[in-house]
Amino acid sequence: MTDDGARATADPPAPPPEVGPVAWYRRRAVLVGAVVALILAVTVITDLPVHSSRAADISAERSVMKEVNTDLGGCAYAVHEAFLIYQKESSGSLTLTERGQVPGLLRDDQAACSFTNEAIFNLANIEVPGSPAGKHLGALVGTTTLWATSDALGAVEDIQTLSTQPTNNRALTDLGRRERTLAADRRSADAEVAEADRVLDTNLPPPDLPALPTPTGR
Repeated sequence: MTDDGARATADPPAPPPEVGPVAWYRRRAVLVGAVVALILAVTVITDLPVHSSRAADISAERSVMKEVNTDLGGCAYAVHEAFLIYQKESSGSLTLTERGQVPGLLRDDQAACSFTNEAIFNLANIEVPGSPAGKHLGALVGTTTLWATSDALGAVEDIQTLSTQPTNNRALTDLGRRERTLAADRRSADAEVAEADRVLDTNLPPPDLPALPTPTGR
């Protein structure tokens, strides 16, 4: 065999291309694991001994809630808008001009609840005080991050599908599931703030998570 023949070995076959990959930040199971890790990290931090006055604690927790609601604002508006669009599409009440605007609006709504949005990235990285009340707000940060990046994002994507395929059973079923999990996350967030209130004997601002409308036509 010649040297040229020896060098003519075939390259190893390329791995098969992935089919229909789903971005990691859209998988609820992955997000749940990431959020649990976040809460555990916060728990470790808040278990460290911290001594501060009640007034200082209240001020710090109010700052956290202000940041949470600021970071959530865009996504909260976006998912509310997406559900309203779906309601109007289902009832046939959109004008021709409005129907032409729907794809662009829903793309913006999707982006607002994704980690590609800097505000959502900031939400996931809020630092909470190392205090007993801070532990509950650490859990709140995890809950609201999951609300936005899993269920709100998933609901918007379902509505995008239904906007062009109104009888898509998979999207219809998933949208109903997303509505339930969005509501459950909202209840959890309210309970976590209530626990922080109990610890501090105060009334912190509530999380600005909308009570979403129930779409018609299902």
